[in-house]
Amino acid sequence: MSKESSFDIVSKVDFSEVTNAINIAMKEISTRYDFKGSKSDIKLDKEELVLLSDDEFKLEQLKDVLLSKLIKRGIPVKNLDYSKIEGASGGTVRQRAKLVQGIDKDNAKKINTLIKNSGLKVKSQVQDDQVRVTGKNRDDLQKIIAAVKEADLTVDVQFVNYR
Repeated sequence: MSKESSFDIVSKVDFSEVTNAINIAMKEISTRYDFKGSKSDIKLDKEELVLLSDDEFKLEQLKDVLLSKLIKRGIPVKNLDYSKIEGASGGTVRQRAKLVQGIDKDNAKKINTLIKNSGLKVKSQVQDDQVRVTGKNRDDLQKIIAAVKEADLTVDVQFVNYR
């Protein structure tokens, strides 16, 4: 009798890497000529990035620098959920970006229908903010991983606990 194999589909963000990316971005901003005398800042507030700058143009430049550092550190930028740009004190503008963790109901439903439509002999079940996939054939599980990687999801997913 063959043993069942399984893996979990999750969406997680490594906050220590986010902190490192913020520090590197702030170091670059402090040395850039176009930010000289600017009140630009990036902070991590719990699970939310707070970007602050003089005007909307500089805020976009700040976002570009931050995104490049996040990508270099391997943090999925798909998981950033930006809010509206708002006015802040001292004539500056602020924008918040929530770091989304976990797979929401819509994406979990997409993943489940994708697995069911694949026609492979695997089972999937939603467990809180992750999806567990089980099956007897490891090749089928590999095909599911490839299919989920190519799916158009609103969050970046990782595959963990492959047994």
